[in-house]
Amino acid sequence: MLDLFFMLVVFTVILALIFDFGNGLNDAANAIATVVATGALPLWAAVLMAAIGNFAGVFIFGVAVATTIAKGLVDPSIVTVYVILGGLVGSILWVYVASYKGIPVSASHSLIGGFVGAAFAKAGLESLQMAGISKVLIFIVVAPVLGMIGGFLFFTLIMWVFRRADPRKMNRWFRRLQLISASSYAITHGANDAQKTMGLIAILLFSTGFLGDEFFIPLWVIIASYTVISLGTLAGGWRVIKTMGVRLTKLRPVHGFCAETAGSIVLAFTSITGIPVSTTHVIAGSITGVGVTRRLSAVRWPIARKMVWAWILTIPAAATVSGVSYFFISLFI
Repeated sequence: MLDLFFMLVVFTVILALIFDFGNGLNDAANAIATVVATGALPLWAAVLMAAIGNFAGVFIFGVAVATTIAKGLVDPSIVTVYVILGGLVGSILWVYVASYKGIPVSASHSLIGGFVGAAFAKAGLESLQMAGISKVLIFIVVAPVLGMIGGFLFFTLIMWVFRRADPRKMNRWFRRLQLISASSYAITHGANDAQKTMGLIAILLFSTGFLGDEFFIPLWVIIASYTVISLGTLAGGWRVIKTMGVRLTKLRPVHGFCAETAGSIVLAFTSITGIPVSTTHVIAGSITGVGVTRRLSAVRWPIARKMVWAWILTIPAAATVSGVSYFFISLFI
């Protein structure tokens, strides 16, 4: 019986890393959509740069977001391997279907919704820590707004500073500068997103007794989570990249630089403070903010509305599927 339980825990850890791979696959667009759309880098080079940047986040930021995921959303005392397993099933289904359809959903909110939905199915409303969940829900709105404001203000400032510059020279300079801004965004993206998977794995190990009496994030969990999300990013995800970098608005190198810089500042702040935000929301907001500096019609609002609806539906959709998954898993396993 112990061997079977151990194998179930191992299987759940592997499933969490499969989700992590899908996170990198869907969210590759976050770091490289603008740099590909503006022609600053070819697709293969941009994907490689983003993968390296994702992994580099482990050496720069702490594990505040991972701790929030593990202990700030659900009462740790009710967490079992079945809760984690049910949550992952709903999350993975939503992320992989969205990636196939080219919909830039929030993999982060899929994971959060799945975890919360499975916990609710097991122990009801009392098992949920509403303060932490409220913070996540608030930042569904705040994160893209911060990105939009940052992109708008940063681009406006750049245009004022370089108002007398030759546009062709500006494009050449900002095409080079975009390599820095895109790398920065890739690092902060990995820092925020990989921590969500490591938090889930850590609370799984803690609740099943593999960490002892004190909760912590094991080093191998940190390395594995960052490695797998980097491999997912390396695999690409062209459908989502096309939506973010080409269909939402027309971008030039200076636009991409401003959007990536504004987005990376938002993600650095939230990673340090332990707020699990959607990197998709942040970069989409930044791109939109840059786009509206030209005119409102420069943004393709039907595409933006489709993205927003996907964001709104992500947590309840993942939570519902995960709740049903937990019910059947607890019956048959």
